[in-house]
Amino acid sequence: MFLSILNGFFCVAFVLFAYVNLNDGDSWIWVPIYMVAAICCGLAAFHLYYPVIYLIAIAVYLVYAIKLFFEKDGVKDWIMKYNKPSIVESMQATKPYIEKTREFFGLIIISAALAINYFAVNNLHS
Repeated sequence: MFLSILNGFFCVAFVLFAYVNLNDGDSWIWVPIYMVAAICCGLAAFHLYYPVIYLIAIAVYLVYAIKLFFEKDGVKDWIMKYNKPSIVESMQATKPYIEKTREFFGLIIISAALAINYFAVNNLHS
């Protein structure tokens, strides 16, 4: 029951995240990223699990997160060079590191949600 509610929450949240990304210049990548996660979580809310898809998506998302971490003005620079200023003061990405850092954390959240489902499915079948 708790897992269904959690997945319902993630599904709605990821659909909303996809929606707010529609007006971005890179919406062609972020809308599908969030919608894949939303669909996976929405199906899991109804006890339809696809662990292979979770693993593939997690792998792709984590590789992209690593890329964002090490890019110029990425997460590493946000931590080391800019000393971790707030990335949530404004919805506008006014500094070069804000968008990449937000995207990084979005990928981590998606990966965590899919990992929860992956491990939950494995526990159901053990």
